[in-house]
Amino acid sequence: MASLLIENIKCLAGVRRENSLLRGKDLVDLPVLDNAFIIVEDDRIADFGQMKSLSGKKLPSSVIDASGQYILPAWCDSHTHIVFAASRESEFIDKLKGLSYAEIAAKGGGILNSARHLNLATEAELFDRAWRRLEEISRLGTGAVEIKSGYGLSVDGELKMLRVIKRLKEKSQLRIKATFLGGHAYPTEYRENHNSYIRLIIEEMLPVIAHEKLAEYIDVFCEQGFFSPDEMKTICEAGKKYGLKPKLHVNQLNSIGGLQAAIELNAISVDHLETMTEDDIQSLARASTSRNDATRPTIGTLLPSAAFFLRMPYQPARPLIDGGCAIALASDYNPGSSPSGNMNLVIALACIQMRMLPEEAINAATINGAYAMELEEEVGSITVGKRANLILTKKIPSLAYIPYAFGSNVIDKVMINGELV
Repeated sequence: MASLLIENIKCLAGVRRENSLLRGKDLVDLPVLDNAFIIVEDDRIADFGQMKSLSGKKLPSSVIDASGQYILPAWCDSHTHIVFAASRESEFIDKLKGLSYAEIAAKGGGILNSARHLNLATEAELFDRAWRRLEEISRLGTGAVEIKSGYGLSVDGELKMLRVIKRLKEKSQLRIKATFLGGHAYPTEYRENHNSYIRLIIEEMLPVIAHEKLAEYIDVFCEQGFFSPDEMKTICEAGKKYGLKPKLHVNQLNSIGGLQAAIELNAISVDHLETMTEDDIQSLARASTSRNDATRPTIGTLLPSAAFFLRMPYQPARPLIDGGCAIALASDYNPGSSPSGNMNLVIALACIQMRMLPEEAINAATINGAYAMELEEEVGSITVGKRANLILTKKIPSLAYIPYAFGSNVIDKVMINGELV
């Protein structure tokens, strides 16, 4: 059994004896230990505490001295689209010239642009590109990640994406969850024939996904010009019959009842939430508590780097938190609206632009992000028995320095499953 002692840690943050989804005012509760140690055995956290309690313990021979450093749980990024064939910087120029998201989509850009490139790429090409992105985000501190399909928009394309995600799961040290997002946009040939495309999803995609065990979740982009709340419900109810749980795009551009429909579907998470009415906030707050033993709370996942890149109003984090909602932070890593998987930037944006406190942002990107992927038993906190997925910072003065120094790389090392990456 390989074991390692990390000693003289200036501050060990996110230490928890048991799991708890953090809602409202509890989101600021980030337990820490000063002058601490942590012992890793194989891929798990075996012990931790303050240095004074090390006396008398049998200690590993391998030791890292973390004097002056902070250690946190690795980030849990619960919303990404990192399997894609090509970047979309030409659309970035269109945005700079004043075109809106909807205008770019109307002229064949956006999701349909990514779909064209993806359907031309081979599975091997997609895997290699996605693998490089996974390696990049792991070095930036991400230890668990959700990956969506949604750029195929055809039977072959969607299945190709999900098979790539399955291969990534098998090879990567990161904990990966897969989401089927066939309902991302209507392909051009189905733009005036929604029912036929929905039938394609239900009758031709879902049975194969279930047979090959290609996904845990199902997602739909519920928005004006994309999928209506009723269409979202139809797709998700079909997915539920195959064991796929909803994690849904809602309230990005408009409040059209998608949030309430998602809550009716017992969605694990509702993601984006840039456009929230007071009624929406109250609905999510009620859904953020367990409604019965069989129903998990619904988590609101905020994606500030997408709002940043699209120059949209940021998600109303403070009203959501003050209203008692459970929220997570994620990167939305994708080629069109958030071409970055840097969760350190996400945390900085959450603090600078959404007025989240550093402790709130860290919790939202760790333990609550783990809950948004149903991985809270494995990752998201410094807890004995969980995976040794850790961020070791450089020598920094405080936790607040992480979002404060938004342009600096404050990470010294990252450990995934007990191994330094």
